[in-house]
Amino acid sequence: MSATDYADQLWARLPADVVAAFRPAVEEIAAGAGARDVERELPVKELGLLRDAGLGRARLPIADGGAGLDWPTFGRLLIAISAADSNLPQILRGHFALVEQALTTGDRAFAERWLPRIAAGEITGNAWSEAGGSSIARASTELVADADGVLRIRGRKFYTTGSIFAEWTDAVAHRLSDGVDVSALVRLDQPGVTVLDDWDGFGQRLTGTGTIVFDGAVVEAGDVLPVPERFGYQTVLYQFVLLAVLAGTAHAAVADAADAVRARTRVYSHGSADQARSDPQIQALLGELAASAFAVESVVLAVADALEDSYGAALAERDSPGEEEADRRRRIHGLAEVRAAQAQSFATAAVPKISSRLFDALGASATSRGASLDRHWRNARTVSSHNPVLFKNRWVGEWVLDGTLPQPLWAVGNPTPGA
Repeated sequence: MSATDYADQLWARLPADVVAAFRPAVEEIAAGAGARDVERELPVKELGLLRDAGLGRARLPIADGGAGLDWPTFGRLLIAISAADSNLPQILRGHFALVEQALTTGDRAFAERWLPRIAAGEITGNAWSEAGGSSIARASTELVADADGVLRIRGRKFYTTGSIFAEWTDAVAHRLSDGVDVSALVRLDQPGVTVLDDWDGFGQRLTGTGTIVFDGAVVEAGDVLPVPERFGYQTVLYQFVLLAVLAGTAHAAVADAADAVRARTRVYSHGSADQARSDPQIQALLGELAASAFAVESVVLAVADALEDSYGAALAERDSPGEEEADRRRRIHGLAEVRAAQAQSFATAAVPKISSRLFDALGASATSRGASLDRHWRNARTVSSHNPVLFKNRWVGEWVLDGTLPQPLWAVGNPTPGA
């Protein structure tokens, strides 16, 4: 069974029209993934293939120019893409959040402005985090009205995943007029915006997760929203994309290991067969790794089911606002957060192990930089570091013991302003 045959399982449960739309592009993307990582070549062309196939609008209803994919189907598609190149779904993580905001908002003007942009293929990056200066209470980036009443954003962002590829970025800023942290959608091709490709992480090297400097860039008032007023499952969505990346990475590691074993002609004298592929110990190891990859995929898709529940609750809230069902909806979002934390706990342990143990089936030649097999471990470890699992495990434990649901939003920064 070749890597292409192995990939068949990732496409088997997707609708035929989705396979037809995306698989040719994904297979082209997969062919150059290792070389792009070695050369640190940003996947501009590859992202363009996915844009043209409709990934950025896939969650939109068909009537709005999308494919109408639910979260379980969309999740399977993200896993298949991640197996080809784990950078690409992460690049669009902030964009997927904007799509959900546009789909679930009660602000019809916002939806009528953004749904056509998404349908036309425009994408949005992310600019929430700051490497220094912010506190857990407020962003250091600021949004202020000038003398003419025009809103302008000033500050420096890091971890701006996907923005270097995008038309827009979703930036968190501290609105000085009322002291509230807001999400502000900023057009990137305007004066006062500098996007830098200075991400130096050892994994996920091609996500454009670098710096943006805002120096008075203009923000439209209608594109500003207090962070707590965004859709209620946003933190689950952000984590789910990383989980899909981990699931795809696990499958890619198994497929690449199997290909390398099949191609191997040298054996060890103390092995158990004249061909590596016939050695029962190597077969057992690959079987174990494939089973672990399947388990990771299964728990990640369970989170997709929880996301779909949250999406339904958000639509109900949009169409029938009021406090009567508010507690039940908050509980649906909270349980989705628990599911994501549980999946993160499992996948964070399993996928780096899969991507490390694959070398046990091979010889020292597999560590060649040109083989690029190390990228799977580097990518898995990097993705697993974005939202530390240590704190998520405590959330799950509190839920198990006391029924306490996780906080809906959390922040990272200095403990006190100016520290």
